[in-house]
Amino acid sequence: MAESKSRLLYILKYLWQNTDAEHYATTADILAFLKGNGISCDRKTIPGDIAKLCDIGIDIEEERSRENRYSLSSHLFTLPELKLLIDAVESSKFITVKKSAELIEKLSQMTSIHQAAELKSNLYVSERVKPLNEQIYYLVDNINTAINRGKQISFRYFHYDQHRKEVPNNDGKRYFFSPYCLVWNEDHYYAIGYSEKHRKLGTFRVDRMKEVEILSADAAAKPADFNLPEFTRRVFDMYDGETKKVTLVCKNDLMNYIVDRFGDEVDTVPGDCGHFRAVAEVSVSQTFFAWVFQFNGDIRITAPEEVVLQYGEMLKNALQT
Repeated sequence: MAESKSRLLYILKYLWQNTDAEHYATTADILAFLKGNGISCDRKTIPGDIAKLCDIGIDIEEERSRENRYSLSSHLFTLPELKLLIDAVESSKFITVKKSAELIEKLSQMTSIHQAAELKSNLYVSERVKPLNEQIYYLVDNINTAINRGKQISFRYFHYDQHRKEVPNNDGKRYFFSPYCLVWNEDHYYAIGYSEKHRKLGTFRVDRMKEVEILSADAAAKPADFNLPEFTRRVFDMYDGETKKVTLVCKNDLMNYIVDRFGDEVDTVPGDCGHFRAVAEVSVSQTFFAWVFQFNGDIRITAPEEVVLQYGEMLKNALQT
């Protein structure tokens, strides 16, 4: 009985690693693999073992012929799905080079060796900045555990000075924090929760934390009106200005940027001389002005007048700095 169970597992392992929709394994291939792992059996046993695996939901395709061929028709992830996951890992600034390589290797094992080779042959390793701190993953794990248990955490926090040296915040004293969630924004992880020091909701970048400890004290209850999407929009997009309906005159080839920024239902009207007009509700802030500025005049604020004047004042201040 024990050998029969082991044989099933070895057959499944072989099919997982060596077959897919385009690559089959013959009965002889499977027998050779079993023999190499110290398991001997008759070739007539294989069809029955395959049937047992199919009975528990393993998607194995059988092609009957003089020598039967088998393949695992579907793995847990499709090739495009794995490609997306690998690209996300590789491009993330939050994940170290070492951990990126480890995760990519693990993801590659979620399919056959043939498809894994295709994934790796198309992999481009960018030269974007990666962190050096391998402790980040343990920090994330501790924070996530505290959230699940409903407990407070304490930690130290730091920033960089002009010499790129780590400088402790709060005079090196520990922060006490009730974490509610972890949010990924602009390639960084943030813990959102209630800060005892600041007596209000706050955010801390996980990669700037040190010595995260889970406390026995229960986390402070979330405010009744806590709205995560609204909070993240306000904090991360700095939507802290007054909301106003703003008119923008834009070059025709910038429609993609308008849709990306304001959504595909934004109010737009074709104009003259290669331009269109867009009207959108925006939070009038430096973040919005910085977004407009990056287009070098190809997007212009034309109304309301007070917003035009605010933008002009910001530009004058920048020139005088």
